[in-house]
Amino acid sequence: MSANTDAFENKLIDFLFRGQALGLANTTAAAGTGPSTHYVGLIGAAGSDASVGTELSGGGYARVAVAASLANWAGTQGAGSTTVSSGNSGTTSNNIAITFPVPSGPWGQAVEWGIFDSLTGGTEIIRAPLGASKTINNGDPAPSFAAGALTYQIDN
Repeated sequence: MSANTDAFENKLIDFLFRGQALGLANTTAAAGTGPSTHYVGLIGAAGSDASVGTELSGGGYARVAVAASLANWAGTQGAGSTTVSSGNSGTTSNNIAITFPVPSGPWGQAVEWGIFDSLTGGTEIIRAPLGASKTINNGDPAPSFAAGALTYQIDN
């Protein structure tokens, strides 16, 4: 069995989420950066690694744009960190609250969250179950993920 080194995990987290150059020697990707923005969505019918679930819709639902930055996503040294990753967890989380629009109609039941590469359509690149499903109705407060609520781990 193989695994990523902590140093490579740090580079991947910073590249994918935190707007930093990949910084690997002898690669054309060394000078590039990952996505500039992530779009967080809510999924009503669970998907799998092979297929996207059914995203919520209607009643003012929209994905939330979160810029890739050291401020918005934590480094691997722990929640809330805003410096280049130096930890050994292989994990990042949101440093800011991620708040959806106030529902103007029923959205249905959310069972997963996902990160997409565009505001609409596009590719779901990360998915994870919610700790508990949540039915979102017309007039409910704007759904929100508190800082630190969404975590992503490369490997460990």
